[in-house]
Amino acid sequence: MEHEVWIPSLHRDLTGGVEQVTVSGETVGEVIDALEARFPGIRERLCDGDRIHPYIAVVINGEMSRRGLRHRLKEPSEIHFVPAIGGG
Repeated sequence: MEHEVWIPSLHRDLTGGVEQVTVSGETVGEVIDALEARFPGIRERLCDGDRIHPYIAVVINGEMSRRGLRHRLKEPSEIHFVPAIGGG
């Protein structure tokens, strides 16, 4: 199943400036693996070992996911990896 993935501007140095790509995957983890195959180094930017970095939010079809890499994608989806905004 193919998904539209939006790449945060902070990570577009790895994609040659590309902001949106289509990749396949049944879970968020598989989508990230597909991104890594195309853009080496992006997994390290999005993940800490076997989980999404705590400062990255995953938004799927407009809704924030709390299931991380295991989030199962049941339909073609629009996925955004959104860097958290810190305050102080």
